[in-house]
Amino acid sequence: MEGLPNLSVEQAYELTDAAAERSAAAGCIQLSEESVCTYLRSNVALMESMIKDGYAHAGTLQKRIDAVNEWLKSPQLLKADKNAEYAAVIEIDLSDLKEPILACPNDPDDVKLLSEVQGTKIQDIFIGSCMTNIGHFRAAAKIWEGNKFNPNDRVWICPPTRMDQAKLKDEALFAIFNQIGARIETPGCSLCMGNQARVPDGVNMFSTSTRNFNDRIGNGAQVYLGGAELGAVTALKGELPTPAEYLAIYKEKISPCKEEVYNYLQFDELGEFDAVYKRCDI
Repeated sequence: MEGLPNLSVEQAYELTDAAAERSAAAGCIQLSEESVCTYLRSNVALMESMIKDGYAHAGTLQKRIDAVNEWLKSPQLLKADKNAEYAAVIEIDLSDLKEPILACPNDPDDVKLLSEVQGTKIQDIFIGSCMTNIGHFRAAAKIWEGNKFNPNDRVWICPPTRMDQAKLKDEALFAIFNQIGARIETPGCSLCMGNQARVPDGVNMFSTSTRNFNDRIGNGAQVYLGGAELGAVTALKGELPTPAEYLAIYKEKISPCKEEVYNYLQFDELGEFDAVYKRCDI
């Protein structure tokens, strides 16, 4: 994938996390050296703190730290040759996308515009898995702020890491999650794998995860895949909104504070890093 070099690594993961099914080719995206270096510096800080905190296999972590620091001295990324030939080239003009796109039940390849499935009743909404980062949970909280529990659906929240969860707690966003009646899962995979939790049989579901194969998340569940912001709006309505409804809420709640919302964990710059990393009240 090319054309989005300034994405953060966290954002790039949203495009590459289906490599398990799509092959390694689907995990290849051309980012800028700055984006990769920023992410790796944060990773080094995390690994150094893990060693300091007594994490097992410190020697292995230190070798990884040394290798990353050596690469950071003179960063070079693999790139496709200018004369490379491909089986196919698919060009997408992002300015042509005027509304959210969803993967529909039950096939990640069955994609439709929101306007094609608007009004579909949804009983369960899952915001979590490796497809999400801390910005998605802040965005959901902004959308839910001031709203109450919707008795017509169930909301599942699962931050991808313990550090994300601790930071969200420090920002008092769990109070908003509780306010709308969300079930908060232990950080990790949760519903995406279908082994930590499952939805009731036969429900219509909205999920931020990567896969909606038959019976993976719940027996007979009809699973729509989409972004966390759309999931948050869906939770308020109990159904997939119209594009106009979604965009109006996004512009009101998210657009004015996008830099604040989509500010990712950068461990080498995080002043309260130890308090976040060592917080274990899950």
